Amino acid sequence: MFSKDEWTQKEFLQNKRELEKKGIKVILIDTILKPIDHIETMVYNPYEMELFPPDTVFVFYCDTGKSTSERLSYYKKKFPKHKCISLKGGRGYFRPNLQLLDEDK
Repeated sequence: MFSKDEWTQKEFLQNKRELEKKGIKVILIDTILKPIDHIETMVYNPYEMELFPPDTVFVFYCDTGKSTSERLSYYKKKFPKHKCISLKGGRGYFRPNLQLLDEDK
């Protein structure tokens, strides 16, 4: 799950579901002041982000994913107690209607 620095939208949704079952919060961080429709986002605010528990996962996004991917090392240094991931493709590739279906057991 954390072997890569970038998650696709599908990986984001899957990992968010798994981690939140374990009580770990996953937050989508808006670095461009353009929220994504149909999903909760938080505007990049270092002060507020430091208030989250140390196991919180921050998933940063921009328009294309390129800027957040390039800045990821900065974010990791800024928030050493948290996991930092970049959203692959950014806001441009985010599909608001993509859903994960529960598998029948």
